[in-house]
Amino acid sequence: MAGLQASALSKLQSAGRYALELESVSCHFGALVAMADINLTVESGERRAVLGSNGAGKTTLFNAITGDFSPTAGRVRLFGEDVTDLPSHERIRRGLRRTYQISLLFHGLKVIDNVFLACRGISRGRFSLRRPVSDDSAMESAENLIEVVHLTDERDRLVANLSHGQQRQLEIALALAGAPRLILFDEPAAGLSPTERSVLVEILQSMPEHIGYIIIEHDMDVALQVAQSVTMMHNGRIFKEGNPEEIENDVEVQQLYLGSGHV
Repeated sequence: MAGLQASALSKLQSAGRYALELESVSCHFGALVAMADINLTVESGERRAVLGSNGAGKTTLFNAITGDFSPTAGRVRLFGEDVTDLPSHERIRRGLRRTYQISLLFHGLKVIDNVFLACRGISRGRFSLRRPVSDDSAMESAENLIEVVHLTDERDRLVANLSHGQQRQLEIALALAGAPRLILFDEPAAGLSPTERSVLVEILQSMPEHIGYIIIEHDMDVALQVAQSVTMMHNGRIFKEGNPEEIENDVEVQQLYLGSGHV
């Protein structure tokens, strides 16, 4: 009995502390080992960057976390709950969100319409065909999210007419719909101008403290500004872990990812 109580207490402590736990997670596609024996914990509210060259296993890692791919081996836990065998939509209900490298926006709709649909999609009235009224809670949430991502002035513009950077900002607004607890950002700085990168960094740094995130990013300057901890991947495995300063000054990291001239 004492052993069972201790086990239950351990699970409760884990649920409170960790947003994400990966235990010996591997993904194989036939003979190809895309990711091998990944052990990773992300605390609630933590901001972590996952870095690595193309083919390092970063996107496979995200797919295993979201349920887009089922791991070949290992377990995935969200907030202490084993979700290894749960589909993506069930993980979303538990507070997980994700952005993608390729935009999934409705380009023929306005900015406000995109965000409203995201807010309505996680509400109890998501199947209602009624037009939103002035005091609609989903519309109110959408207006707030547009302000958070600095798109208030673009509220009524068609998404197709936004710049690439503004579309990335809109994707963050969609990910914030419905009180998420952990967000996976998949290369949000890709293709952005220096000014747009600065806006992105400001948005990520100003997010509510209780919302944790993992960011995959090739732009090391952006990643190290917005992350509290960093995981480096190489050939489907974890290569290094540490805080941004440790990773930036690590000789092996510099040699492998930045070139020997940075050593």
